[in-house]
Parts: sequence; C-alpha cells; structure tokens
Amino acid sequence: MAEAWKGALLQLALAFFAAFSISGYASAVETSPPIDPQISIHNGFIDEKRCASCHASQAAAFAKSNHAKAMAVADDSTVRANFDGARYEHDGVLTTFFKRGSQYFVRTEGPDSKQAEFQVKYTFAYEPLQQYLVDIGGGRLQALDIAWDTTKREWFWLGTGKPAKPGTTYHWTGPFYRWNRTCIDCHSTDPQANFQPETGEYQSTYVATSIGCQSCHGGGAKHVEWAEAGTSESLANFGLAPVNQDVCLGCHSRRTKLLGGHGPGKAFLDHFSPSLLRPDLYFPDGQTLDEVFEYGSFQQSKMARAGVVCLDCHRQHEATLKAEGNSVCTQCHAETKPERFTDFDPSGDFDTPAHTHHPAGSAGALCANCHMPERTYMKVDPRRDHSFVIPRPDLSIAYGIPNACRTCHAAETNEWAAETMDKWYGAAWRERPTIAHAFAGAAQNDPVAIEALRALVADREQAGIVKGSAIAEVGRLGGDAVFADVAAAAASPDPLVRLGAAQAAGSLPPELRLNAIGKLLADETRAVRVAAVTALGNAPTNDLLGDQRRSFDVALEDLRAYARANADMAEVQNAYGLFLMGQRRADDAEAALRRAISLDSSLAGAHANLAELYRATGQNEKSESTYAEASRVSPEDPLLRYGHALSLVRAKNMTGAISELEASVRLAPANVQYRTTLAIALDSVGRTGDAFQMLGESVTNGSADPNLLGTAIQFGLKLRRYPETLRLAEELARQQPDNAQLADLIVQLRASR
Repeated sequence: MAEAWKGALLQLALAFFAAFSISGYASAVETSPPIDPQISIHNGFIDEKRCASCHASQAAAFAKSNHAKAMAVADDSTVRANFDGARYEHDGVLTTFFKRGSQYFVRTEGPDSKQAEFQVKYTFAYEPLQQYLVDIGGGRLQALDIAWDTTKREWFWLGTGKPAKPGTTYHWTGPFYRWNRTCIDCHSTDPQANFQPETGEYQSTYVATSIGCQSCHGGGAKHVEWAEAGTSESLANFGLAPVNQDVCLGCHSRRTKLLGGHGPGKAFLDHFSPSLLRPDLYFPDGQTLDEVFEYGSFQQSKMARAGVVCLDCHRQHEATLKAEGNSVCTQCHAETKPERFTDFDPSGDFDTPAHTHHPAGSAGALCANCHMPERTYMKVDPRRDHSFVIPRPDLSIAYGIPNACRTCHAAETNEWAAETMDKWYGAAWRERPTIAHAFAGAAQNDPVAIEALRALVADREQAGIVKGSAIAEVGRLGGDAVFADVAAAAASPDPLVRLGAAQAAGSLPPELRLNAIGKLLADETRAVRVAAVTALGNAPTNDLLGDQRRSFDVALEDLRAYARANADMAEVQNAYGLFLMGQRRADDAEAALRRAISLDSSLAGAHANLAELYRATGQNEKSESTYAEASRVSPEDPLLRYGHALSLVRAKNMTGAISELEASVRLAPANVQYRTTLAIALDSVGRTGDAFQMLGESVTNGSADPNLLGTAIQFGLKLRRYPETLRLAEELARQQPDNAQLADLIVQLRASR
C-alpha cells in the first residue's frame, strides 16, 4: 500500500509537529484560559478543569510541559512572536504582523494572490518554534508557513526553494497547511474534524484546545461518576482506559490514519498504517532522513525488542527525561543486569572513558550524543534519532549515511573517524551486522540486493519493521520470482512483517497476488487487512467463495472506512479511485477521482487517473479534455504533459501531441520513455532526421539506455546514416555482449564503410 499510495503518504508528512511530543492542559490551575468556540464536551468526556480538582499535583506537573502548550487561543499570554508591525519578505512576498486591540493579525498573500488581512486565532507549538493558525473561512484553520524562532527571536520561512503559488497544495492557504486536515489529530483533546463533504467546510470541535489529561487517560466521565459515588465498588482502571505506549505512538509516528477515534486502550495498528523504512524517509542504516518522528526509529532498536517503552525514559506528565545526562541510560546499562530483562542483557561498564574514549563530563562522553545523533527539522528543531545506532563512519564513506562522530568533529573527515575507531576498538567494528548494505542496494534498484534483503527477512534477530520493510523491497525488485518469499512473510507472527508482505504483493503479477496474501484479508490487524485488499485491487477476485469472499468484503469495508476517515484528503480519495478502477467500478471510481480534484485541483495524479479512466472506458474526448485541463493547472508536471500527448495521438492531432511530448522531455530530460515516444512521433510525421538527431544528442549527453539506443539504431538504418549508427550499435554491444544479432549488424555496418 505504501508504494501504491506513495504520493498520498508523502502528503501526509505531518510537517507541523515541533520537538515537543504532544500537549494540552493549559495551566487551568492558575488562570482561566480565553473561551474557545471550538470546545465541545464530547460523549464520555468531561471538562478538563475537573481533572485538576482531584489530581492537582499531576495537573501542575503537566502544565509545565511543552505538551501543555501545543495549541492555545492566541492572546497576550500565549503569543511569543513579534506582532508590533514586524515585516518579513521572501521571494517578493511581503508579510506584516501586527495587533489591533487585543487581537493579532497578519497581512500577506491570500488564496487569490492578493494581499489580505487574516486574524490569528491560535498559537501552534511552543518551542523551539511557534506557528500561528488563521481562519480563512469555511471553518478552515490554516497554519502560516512563516514561523517564529523562539531561540533567535525572529521570523523565518518554513519552506525551501520558491514559495508555492496560491491555489496549490503547498501554498500556506492550501490543503497541506490545513490544521483540520493535517495537524488536528495530535494537538487537541479528542479532536473531531467534522468535514462536510457536501459543502467542503469544517465544523471541527475538541474537548480541550490543547492535549490534556483525557488524551492519554481516555474520556473521564465514568471515572468522575465512580469518584463522586464514593463507593468501594470495583471498576476496572477506575473508569479510565489503560495507558500504554500505543497512546504515544498515535502521534509520534509517520503514519496514515485508517480510522478516527484512536486513544488509550485502542491498538495503534488498528487505527494507523505506519510508514516502513523507505529510502525517501530513512537512510539505509535506518537512521531518520525525513520527518518520521520516533516510532519507526525506536521499533528498529534492541531496546524496543527487549520491552523498553517510552515511559522507561520519559516522565509521563512533565515529558522530560527521568534522569540527567547518562543516568537515564544507566538505569539499565549498568554493571549488574536488571532483573526485568530475561532474554536481553544490557549490562556493562559503559559510562567510563574506557568505553567512550572521551573525558568524563564532556560532550563526547554523553551516550545520547553518540547513539542518538540529532537531525534538524523545520529548520530550527533538532530531534534525536531513536534507533540507537552505533557510529559507522565506514557506512558514511560508502553510502553518505551520517555518523555521530562528525556531529562534533565537523572539520574532520569520515576517513579520519574510521581510522580513529580502528585505533580505539580494532577493525572488528567494521564487520558488525548492518541493514545498510541491503537497503542501499534496494534504493539503487539493484536486483543483487534481493538476496541481502531475504537474509534480513529470515534473520530472527531483526526487528519486525526491518523485516517488513525488507520484504516490501523484495517484492518491488523481484517481480513474480519472489512469490514464495511474499507468501512466507504473509505467515509471520509479526504484524509489521505481514504489513510488508501485503505491500510487497502489490508488485507481484495480479494473477499471483491472491495466492500470496489471500489469508491476510482476514488478518487480526486492520492495517494489514487494508494493505491486503488494496494490493488485490486489480487482481482477479471474481472466483472468491465462502469464507474468502466474506473476508474480502470485511477488508473492503475497512478500506471504505479509511476513505471516509480521510474524506478531506485528496490523495486518499485519489488512491481509493485507483482501487475502484482496478475493480472495474467505473462510476464509483469517477466519483472518487472527481472528489479528489475538488479537494485539491492541483493534484496532478487525480487528473491523470481520471483521464485514464475515460480512456479505458472509451471516452477519448473526455480523456483528452481532462488531460488538457490538468496540463493547464500543472503545466510543469511532465507526466501530465506526456499523458496529454498520448491522448492527442489518439485524437490524431500529431502536431499537438509532438508539442506536448517536447514539453515533457524538456521538463524531464532524463526520462527515456518520453524521449523514445517523442522520437517515434517525429518519425511518424516524416521527421525521422529530427528524431535521430535528438536521440543521438541524448547518447552524447550520457544517456545510454538500451531502449533509446535500439530506437536510434532503427532510425539510423532507415536514414542510411551508417557511420553514426555504427557508433550507437557499438555502444549497445558493450551493454549486450552476447547479442548475436547485434554483432552481425555491427559487422555489416563496418563493411559498409
């Protein structure tokens, strides 16, 4: 599912979560916060202020945390930025921040490209940066893409490159920066987006503006009833849901929401599908690359497999570390093995210069600095990696992976770091098992990596997320040759391995998928069921009978629930439309794709998929007009220009088709398919010489793709331009030394000279 819905998942990149974990109970003990019109006490919940009446010490501790400041009504006590007429200009867009009475405003480029005033309604996060939410109508709260650096005390832009244009996904008024859609799940207590599909508006509510007691302990209504009754009647957990690590994971993860209503006592994998170790998210050794938060990292660690949980290191209310410096680590990593670990032995004498090779008390002697290196997100927010890697400068040399040594010794080289480690530890550290070689090969689409990935899947010492990610990559690289691997992984007791198998099945030939993962349609975990039914979207399922048919229908309802839970996500509606296309439900697919376009008209994939649906159903005129409209909306998207070109070919408009193909080649010059199609189109209208010249220039500029070379050779022979064709044939022969037909051609071309 992750690869098939990659575009959707990439848009779910939750870019607004700052370094704080989660937040909520805004100092109700000391002052009364401003009235928030979005607060609504949902069924089973209570007003957050009632918690403090009995649990004052816990509420006071929580109020000091950054968690308690994740979101707040904007007023003089919560806004940290300079709104005294401050100005910020980026790429010609001027933004001014000012106050009018007790209210805060921003004047900047609006959704229509014109300057406009917007009132700041809420603060978002506390440190090291604070963002601001404004209401642009229809209940939509948008996060400004200019934030306040609380350390340097200055405004800065969160983006990179050029600012997005109004009306597109990544403009600050667009879907990506919409609080109701992207951020709401992790910044308030029992948030409910309440998107209205008929109008495209929101009626969002929550129990408390920020995250509070009930976010982690569950709705408190039954608990209060029990407490006020004053009886000794036994009540499980005193009327509250049991608090476990799944509560933390719901927000501290890169994931796709499958179902709303996640909270304490509810399984993480029944509400979310976590992102696996993809090369756009993680370095080959598993260190964090993109903004993935803590779940995927920590799942890789030996600590997670030993049963260590968040609250072993972090205080639950203050959200601070339980001890200072290395003391948090030496809770377990001491000279004597702790009794709690039976299958793991974390004991050892680590907090000494003999191990760290740095003076006690220095930065290099801190466990976290070597084993939890920081990476900065949102430009000012350093976060520590939770995979607890051992520094490997040799992997940095091989694959560009960061290592902690050069975090402090930035002026030195990776080679210096490796040589220094050789002096300290000998060379054996270079031979330590690592997942980096397998995943680095997979990232380069090297089929040789399949065997290394298979070894990871078979390794009992590997974490489930590593094995699940490995089988997903095996499926992507291996085609029908890895059917047995996928089927075996589908029988794993680990749900993350089964999730990887379901995703891998999407790369198998459709006719093999049901036999490989059919059993996963009845999996106990919702994330696996949704991935399985998605992979079977265009597979033959007409012969499903009995229990298998019932399992498919149940999993299909899970998929529908996923689409409903993300009714305001254009990427999800697009993905659901693709599934319906695979099921040959053309009318339903068209409706889903049109919903996606209405939610985000700049989403190129939805336009392209709708155009392809029309093509597949014989509606060529609609297909061409849809592509034409998509190309106008996103003229810089080479895939849309290419698709439009093909639709023009079908309409026998070769002049227009060649123009669009030239645009696609200009926008994606390395794409061999675009170049080859353009060459064929030029040849078809008698411009074979132009086609041959274009392909020859491509080869000269370093593109020696065999398909491109083969096409160029055909045109060279047609034009009887034998010397140039010979050079192309000799280049292709270097890639295909066993091609006897090509060897004969070269002999003939040499003779023709």
